[in-house]
Amino acid sequence: MTTAKVVPTPEERTYTESDLVPILETLFSWRDGDFRRRVPHAPPGILSEVRLLLNEVADRREHLANELVRVRKEVVKEGRFSERLTPGPGVGAWAEGVESVNVLIDALVSPVSGAADVIDAVAKGDLSRRIDLDRSARGEVRRLGKAINGMVDQLALFNSEVTRVAREAGTEGRLGGSANLRGMSGSWRDLTEAVNTMSSRVAAQVRDIAVVTTAVAKGDLSRKVTVDAVGEMFELKNTVNTMVDQLSGFAEEVTRVAREVGTEGQLGGQAQVTGVSGVWKDLTDSVNFMANNLTSQVRSIATVATAVAQGNLSKKITVDAQGEILQLKDTLNTMVDQLSSFADEVTRVAREVGTEGKLGGRAEVKGVSGVWKDLTDNVNSMANNLTYQVRNIAQVTTAVANGDLTRKIDVDAQGEILELKSTMNTMVEQLSSFASEVTRVAREVGTEGQLGGQAQVRGVSGVWKDLTDNVNSMANNLTSQVRQIAAVSSAVAQGNLSKKITVDAQGEILQLKDTLNTMVDQLSSFADEVTRVAREVGTQGQLGGQARVKGVSGVWKDLTDNVNSMANNLTYQVRNIAEVTTAVANGDLTRKIDVDAQGEILALKTTINRMVDQLSSFASEVTRVAREVGSEGQLGGQARVEGVEGTWKRLTESVNELAGNLTTQVRAIATVTSAVARGDLTRSIAVEAQGELAELKDNVNLMVANLRETTQANQEQDWLKSNLARISRLMQGHRDLLEVAKLTMSELTPLVSARYGAFYGIEPGGDHELILIGGYGVRPDRGPRQRFAIGEGIVGQAAAEGRHIILDDVPPKFITIDSGLSQSTPAQIVVLPILFESRVLGVLELASFTPFGEVHLDFLTQLVETIGVTMNTIIANSRTEDLLTESQRLTRELQERSDELQRQQEELRRSNAELEDKAALLAKQNRAIEIQNFQIEQARRTLEERAEQLAVSSRYKSEFLANMSHELRTPLNSLLVLAKLLTENAEGNLTSQQVEFAKTIHSAGSSLLQLINDMLDLSKVEAGRMDIHPIQVSLPKMVDLLEAAFAPLAQDKGLSFSADVEADVPHELRADEQRLQQVLRNLISNAVKFTPRGEVKLRVSTAPAGIEYDDDTLHNATDLLAFQVIDTGIGIAPDKRDVIFEAFRQADGTTSRKYGGTGLGLAICRDIARLLGGEIHVDSELGKGSTFTLYLPASYTGPLAATDGGVARRQLMSPPAEESTAAVPEPPLPLDLPMPELVETPVETPAQWQGDDPLNGAKILIVDDDIRNVFALTSVLERHGSTVVYAENGREGIEQLERNEDVALVLMDIMMPEMDGWATTSAIRRMPQFADLPIIALTAKVMRGDREKSIASGASDYVPKPVDVDRLLERLRGWLSRGRGSASDSSVEGS
Repeated sequence: MTTAKVVPTPEERTYTESDLVPILETLFSWRDGDFRRRVPHAPPGILSEVRLLLNEVADRREHLANELVRVRKEVVKEGRFSERLTPGPGVGAWAEGVESVNVLIDALVSPVSGAADVIDAVAKGDLSRRIDLDRSARGEVRRLGKAINGMVDQLALFNSEVTRVAREAGTEGRLGGSANLRGMSGSWRDLTEAVNTMSSRVAAQVRDIAVVTTAVAKGDLSRKVTVDAVGEMFELKNTVNTMVDQLSGFAEEVTRVAREVGTEGQLGGQAQVTGVSGVWKDLTDSVNFMANNLTSQVRSIATVATAVAQGNLSKKITVDAQGEILQLKDTLNTMVDQLSSFADEVTRVAREVGTEGKLGGRAEVKGVSGVWKDLTDNVNSMANNLTYQVRNIAQVTTAVANGDLTRKIDVDAQGEILELKSTMNTMVEQLSSFASEVTRVAREVGTEGQLGGQAQVRGVSGVWKDLTDNVNSMANNLTSQVRQIAAVSSAVAQGNLSKKITVDAQGEILQLKDTLNTMVDQLSSFADEVTRVAREVGTQGQLGGQARVKGVSGVWKDLTDNVNSMANNLTYQVRNIAEVTTAVANGDLTRKIDVDAQGEILALKTTINRMVDQLSSFASEVTRVAREVGSEGQLGGQARVEGVEGTWKRLTESVNELAGNLTTQVRAIATVTSAVARGDLTRSIAVEAQGELAELKDNVNLMVANLRETTQANQEQDWLKSNLARISRLMQGHRDLLEVAKLTMSELTPLVSARYGAFYGIEPGGDHELILIGGYGVRPDRGPRQRFAIGEGIVGQAAAEGRHIILDDVPPKFITIDSGLSQSTPAQIVVLPILFESRVLGVLELASFTPFGEVHLDFLTQLVETIGVTMNTIIANSRTEDLLTESQRLTRELQERSDELQRQQEELRRSNAELEDKAALLAKQNRAIEIQNFQIEQARRTLEERAEQLAVSSRYKSEFLANMSHELRTPLNSLLVLAKLLTENAEGNLTSQQVEFAKTIHSAGSSLLQLINDMLDLSKVEAGRMDIHPIQVSLPKMVDLLEAAFAPLAQDKGLSFSADVEADVPHELRADEQRLQQVLRNLISNAVKFTPRGEVKLRVSTAPAGIEYDDDTLHNATDLLAFQVIDTGIGIAPDKRDVIFEAFRQADGTTSRKYGGTGLGLAICRDIARLLGGEIHVDSELGKGSTFTLYLPASYTGPLAATDGGVARRQLMSPPAEESTAAVPEPPLPLDLPMPELVETPVETPAQWQGDDPLNGAKILIVDDDIRNVFALTSVLERHGSTVVYAENGREGIEQLERNEDVALVLMDIMMPEMDGWATTSAIRRMPQFADLPIIALTAKVMRGDREKSIASGASDYVPKPVDVDRLLERLRGWLSRGRGSASDSSVEGS
């Protein structure tokens, strides 16, 4: 071994290299950056001092490194720029290094903080803030400041320019404006150019639309809006173009009808203009009405004329008419009357002469002329001649008939009448023997008018016979001629002009025959021409036609001329009306109807001309108002159209109302926006509006309200932060708690508008009492209490709970605040605990005449944290001083004891010799003990390794169960929710079989969920992590719930179910209601399951005496209750009774078993019964039934120690076999193992929501990375009228909230990538606008502590997956209603 050589002196020591090796190794570690290494030991002397010095250097270096790591963590990870390095014990370069680092941090943080303030102001819309660049700013810091200031300048310039363009376009109506691009570049220039592009496009679009609407107003329907447009401008473009198309279609249809009626003569046409409304529809209806009237009038005239031409004089023109049409109607009706009178008279004379034999009659036809008068005179002349001749013949024949054959016929006659006269005279001369016959025939023909008669003279011959034959022949000829003339005359009278006289005739009869045939030809020609003209005008609509009847004269010629004159007048009038209406339909309002007209046609002419004037006036006024409002931006204009009424008046009033409403609305919006621009946020738009203007009004009002709330919130935050900083500065440097309390009360109480206050601090030397150390407004005689125990009164309760308490509606005389003139009761009291790291240091109580505002409460909540830090510092400093004093005292005592020890050491040296001998003996013994200790240590390490392996295995098992639960519950959630929706069949589109399929899916999923819960419960019990929460349980209510739940199930299976509670059973017991119901539900469910027929009973009674319990503590219990579940089922074999309580075991575990299940239920019930402090006994007989009895104390005293859970081994039919081998105790699981919580599925269906459903219209955010759950929950919520937005992780959820600040509630999944639900909830709660937003945590990883962790992170509620739809909806409605309603008043307690 090499040694270090030094000059030996009495004071020097020699050290070996081995003594220097620890120092060298430590230096190597320091060189490699590990300053945790220390020089472990060194020999006495200078080397020991070197070791101490090196270790002290390492301490200081490690302190500096730790401080650097701490500050880096605070600044980089936590973002706390106020953190600095704490100076260590060193001075000189050590202190300078710390100071340099702090100065460096200050230099870096200061510009960043300034930049953050400016950027924050920019984000809030304040462009007046800048970074102050003093002369000390250099390099990158100055460049950063200039860059940010330049950015703000660009933003301000951009804002001013865009505001100016918006004001010019939106308020002043000056289109085409553009923002100035000077000084802009990059994105700002692009953005400004985009605004200019938008402005120019809007200007081009509006101007193009204005050009088209102006053209339409001027009647030019050929123009269309052709400018490119999108969005609402595109819709406006399409609307205007559609309007033009409709107007053009209207004009075309009206022109077509006018052409058909006025030019082509096609009556009955109608204008078909689809898609029009308003005045254009009214105008279309008016044109169609005019065409209908004209059609009905002309057709009625044509019908009557046709009837006259056909000889039917019974028809008249009855259609309503005016003007020339009325004159034509009267003329035709007069003609029909005259023709009818003529026909009546001729028929009368013919009847009297030819049928009745009344001679001398005359046709009297008044008011006729022309042909009709001549025809009447001829008829009368024929009747006179026939009368004279027949009367003379009658006289002769009368004389002959009277036997006087001397008389002769002397009347002038011609033709056959003359021959008749001669024959008659000859006959008179010769007649004697056949006088009677001739007399008879003469009487029949001449007197009675009976043609066709024959003389029958018997026994005559010769001349008389010939004469008789001649007389008979004459009678025959006359009969045939007169009868045919009568037949043709009757046909003409009946309107039949197709018949003519065809009988042979001569003389006057021949002339009469020709005259009648000529009259029939003329009447037929006249009828054909009138019919043709009537058909062309009335049916074919061919105006301008003329009737041409050749060879007529007199009345027939006048009648033909009248028909032609009527056709000409109607043609000119209708054509002129058609031209004007066509011009109006084409938008030309300069044309007027100038044709002469009378009557209704004149009224129609006047009406159309007035319509044109009104249309022209209306178009000019509407065009003027549209130009002033739409192009020139001059609001308030009104259209003034004088003399209009009806539709045009209403349309004018509508236009004026539109302009007035638009003026009022735009001016109201401009007034409010101008007020906002001036900083006046008190104004709002109150004018009534609809449609998009209503949306604009609501948006502007919402913007003003948001700006007002944001401004108020910023002012409150500024007040809060400034006062926090001020009071914190005031408390710095104080070392006395009383001074701090006095300062706090004097500064704080008036600051938050309080009028009374008390400051309580924790009693020194104890943590159980609070004493009064300060006050404000305290009365000497009736001051506050001087002392409170923790948990006593409101002050003690606030300290015990560690949260603030607010008392509202303070009763009179509860506490009074006095002044020199009055004594009053406060309106509200707030009590706040002062905490430091969850340790209570004091309590602050304040009272005020008015309720504390939210900002005051936030201020007090944050201030008590600062007060806690200050109080803790003062207490720590006080304790440090006490410890320093005590340390000095102990140093003196140690010095005295050191002197005493030196004296004792001398005595010990003498005894060392004796001890050395004993030490040798002890060394041997110690060797043996060391060997034993080594063996024990080896065994201990082996056990520790085994225990660690078990802990790791248990942790892996717990993690596996948690992950398995999460992975199973996640798909189960969407499966159960969607199956529930399908079973409801809200839309009614599923068959009953499909609904049953959905119910089967939901039932199977619920069974799988129960299996998962059973496995988690079993794991809990095995790990010893199942907690019991005893409460007071109403026994009758619980039994009723069980009966309501299982009675329908038993009834469906054909079983009877009853639940009885004996009279001596107490009404309440203290137990964990959830776990007790779980055990009873499992036992009853098994009884129903394994009972094919019979009944199932639940009986609750006091436990009888003499029961053999497995746990001795139950033998001494006096309040045991017996819950018996009795069935008449299949029973349990004796050798299976100890098996059914084992996990995963059943009485029948074969593959062919009849009853399903996992075999976990009774095992869990056994363990829960033990945790509840009771046991389960079973008594069963195979084939007859079973009785399971839960023995439970009426008041929970704690779990039993029995490891078998209370299996009634003593009641088994056969004694248990002894174990052949000793049971190896299983090592217990670690107590901190997290296990899943039990999730109970509620049996009761929530009641139907009464009143307005809070879900209807509510916006709900779903944050979940599983799209299946999002789809399922969205389907449920949308059925109830909710609007759903979703995000796939926490970061997107926060972004969605910032974009949708009207979200009413958040459903938050816990396990998500990037940012889990807890971190997301905490981040949301740090956002002031979402501090009170209801957040419901949803997770399939239902582990122990998850609920508490969710609530601690800021969640409002916790719902495990898979969710029960009805229960979830009930929770959502409750939170939404709570958010809309006011908070309930807190009860007042005494302090």
